[in-house]
Amino acid sequence: MNHTLLLVDDEQKVLEFMEPFLRQEGFHTVTASTGKEALRKAKETKPSVVVLDWMLPEMSGIEVCRELRGISRVGIIMVTARAEESDKVIGLEVGADDYLTKPFSLRELAARIRSVLRRMDGYEAAGQTLERGELSISESQCRVWKRGREIQLTPTEFKMLLTLAARPGIVYSRLQLLQSALEDDMLNDERTVDAHISRIRKKIEDDPANPGYIQTVYGFGYRFGDRT
Repeated sequence: MNHTLLLVDDEQKVLEFMEPFLRQEGFHTVTASTGKEALRKAKETKPSVVVLDWMLPEMSGIEVCRELRGISRVGIIMVTARAEESDKVIGLEVGADDYLTKPFSLRELAARIRSVLRRMDGYEAAGQTLERGELSISESQCRVWKRGREIQLTPTEFKMLLTLAARPGIVYSRLQLLQSALEDDMLNDERTVDAHISRIRKKIEDDPANPGYIQTVYGFGYRFGDRT
């Protein structure tokens, strides 16, 4: 499948750096240089992945990410010169699937795009629906319901939830979740898992501060509650 990528950056030289290489890699590319233009083109072209710069005119990349996540499950990779951990967590908490710091190599960018696309593909040959307390988790449809109401999860959030829910009571370290849910050897910042878990809890828990589904095992990682 020839996936469409929306590349968003206010510096033309950055777009000219990314676009030819990604086209050679087999992707169809669309570009935007402002936040509002990015939203408009995302609605028009329905890209598979948005490569989104943090600092943009009219709207910041964070604002664009938040709005996109409210209407779409599109894969989002934040690209920025900001390397602080707190900035990375902010990007992930508003719905980004990955975070890439400038300067970066084109090969790394392409690898991360393909990683996000793999997460979006879900689990091949699955087909069953997991029933966990008031949650229904469809592996084949990559969809989640609570009390019959569908919960919108990003591809990364879905795969992380499914990994935990498939084996209630089993403790997963952050590294194990990166490897099994994200399937990306390049993602070595285990603390990004905490940001994803926080977002999932806000969506599926009645009281995110006292979670019943995804429980923290201090000093080890996370597990799915086996008494939910």
